[in-house]
Amino acid sequence: MEPLAAQVFSSFSEISEDDWDSCACPEAQLGGRPLDPFMTYRFLSALESSGSIGPGTGWLPRPLLLRADDVLVAAAPLFIKQHSQGEYIFDHAWADALERAGGQYYPKLQVAVPFTPATGRRLLARPGREAEARAGILAALRTMTEQTELSSAHVTFCTADEAAAGPAHGFLHRLTIQYHWQNRGYAEYDDFLADLSSRKRKALRKERAEAQAFGGEIVTLTGPEIAPEHWQALWQFYQDTGARKWGRPYLTQAFFDNAMAFNPDVLMVLARRNGRWVAGALNFIGREALFGRYWGAIEDHASLHFELCYHRAIDWAIAHGLLRVEAGAQGEHKLARGYLGTEVHSLHYIADPGFRRAVAEYLERERRAVLQEIDELATLSPFRRDQSRA
Repeated sequence: MEPLAAQVFSSFSEISEDDWDSCACPEAQLGGRPLDPFMTYRFLSALESSGSIGPGTGWLPRPLLLRADDVLVAAAPLFIKQHSQGEYIFDHAWADALERAGGQYYPKLQVAVPFTPATGRRLLARPGREAEARAGILAALRTMTEQTELSSAHVTFCTADEAAAGPAHGFLHRLTIQYHWQNRGYAEYDDFLADLSSRKRKALRKERAEAQAFGGEIVTLTGPEIAPEHWQALWQFYQDTGARKWGRPYLTQAFFDNAMAFNPDVLMVLARRNGRWVAGALNFIGREALFGRYWGAIEDHASLHFELCYHRAIDWAIAHGLLRVEAGAQGEHKLARGYLGTEVHSLHYIADPGFRRAVAEYLERERRAVLQEIDELATLSPFRRDQSRA
């Protein structure tokens, strides 16, 4: 097997879209949607061209390509990070511990989609060369970390198969929790409700009725139905939510100004009252999953958040045959709406041997706690007892 030659670029603009997507979403080149809309060249390059990532943001793009005999085999969305913001797999405690011990945690290497806690392939490969690509990328990350004297390299929200490849290359496997809704072959929303206990079923029907009585209309838009005014409304909602959650929004207005290019990949659920948009949820559509991303509102109405973000997402996923809905990071309130605790994977290479041992011990304890929590959450699910493990 020809050894892989790694090349690191300083911008996504230095790579051709065809090259990147041949590894990032080869399934889309044969027609249809990519598995992961966030891994496409158009999404990552839009983050950069809009100034959402790049100098001054703490996310410096360093996309990685690996070739064999001048043939592109693998790619990874690599960044140099100056902080741990916008990642959603939290390592702030690790940074504090290393720096208290006299070390330096930042900068670090990060393979991720910025500001996007959605599971997907991170060790991208030309079809048929997945094992070779994973090994090559992980080896390159380890070499880069050691040669540049960085503290660590991280691969977040990767697939379970990618996570399984990590330990052979010195990467620690971390397990965390998100809440995902799984489609069990439902033909309509009422089929989903039929799997719930009677009390939970009545509660969700009451919640949906309360939300839909907010005094306006709710519309679901995708593709050519989405107009600039809808993106402008989403920007206002996102700006308000971002300012309250993070101090400042991660995405710039320029990202929203040019977001019409994403219309084929996007599902918007918007609420309008008295002639103006008052709330909305933004989802991205993958081949198998619907990914809930942003929510915001300029008016407060009972249960409207649950209707726009969770119930309408389930409606749409069922109608379009998607396998699951990933509703973003955190939020035990999702459990009552049928989103169950689900394992999320990441990989971490720690350069310092002593610090690596300490992190490994922590992750083993955390892993046991996560698995126990997932089991406990299953007992709290809204599903009937005979359906809770189905």
